[in-house]
Amino acid sequence: MNVGELVLFVKENYKSYIVFCSLVLISVVVFLPVWASLISAWAGSDDYSHGFLIVPLALYIVWQKRRDLRAIECHSNWIAFPLVVLSLLLYLIGQFGEIKTLASLAMVGYVAAAVLYLLGWQVFKGSIFPLALLLFMIPVPGQIYASLTIPLQLFVTKMTAAIVSALHIPILREGNVLHLPEYTLQVVDACSGLRSIMSLLTLGAVIGYFGLKSNPLRWLLFVSAIPVAVFVNIVRVLAMVLAFYYFDKDLTHGAVHTYFGVGVFVLAVLIFLAIRKGLSLCEK
Repeated sequence: MNVGELVLFVKENYKSYIVFCSLVLISVVVFLPVWASLISAWAGSDDYSHGFLIVPLALYIVWQKRRDLRAIECHSNWIAFPLVVLSLLLYLIGQFGEIKTLASLAMVGYVAAAVLYLLGWQVFKGSIFPLALLLFMIPVPGQIYASLTIPLQLFVTKMTAAIVSALHIPILREGNVLHLPEYTLQVVDACSGLRSIMSLLTLGAVIGYFGLKSNPLRWLLFVSAIPVAVFVNIVRVLAMVLAFYYFDKDLTHGAVHTYFGVGVFVLAVLIFLAIRKGLSLCEK
């Protein structure tokens, strides 16, 4: 599209753009408290720091699909209007009830319902992935996080203790605590694998979308993030135990611990990419 065509396009569609931009501006103002809460959560926790990338990534995907979306004839879908109203009501309940997760979900629901209402089913269908991707920017509620963390902690601890025992290293497990001669290691929340699961689920959704064409294979890659995250965290705890037992090196503190954690996450990503490569061969 050259400059002349662009000017003509804007002249023909400027009213629609004014309405659209007005709705976007109103939505930003209305949901400003939610954005403030989300940004605070992303900045305050390593578990959700990937949230900063979600909206730009969703917008980039929409931009990539712009030609296909522009070719779709838009029709307002009045059936979706009740969903817009319901989303706003849930948002008000979440805000006044100080239920941050509900308010955040209502905001995403409002965006999805507004697209369906204003642009129609076909545009909504073509935009469903970037819309769904917005859910990954919402922190998991504390109660759910705690209920998932404890079982994962115990599983990682049990598996590590079993492997260490198989190597004929004396070890005693008490809950999520491992006792070695002259050394005690507690498997904390960060070693449960839940942090890696949240990041890898997001990564799996994005890599699957761009790297695979089959929806079942995309779902398989997405779900594979769970065992991969748990596996690499077992490797992480096992490496800490072996490092102390054989080399008298403590990997649980300081910069070494940080670099070690980054290395483990890189290992998870490499395994994840290998799975993606294997699944892509199934499409040929």
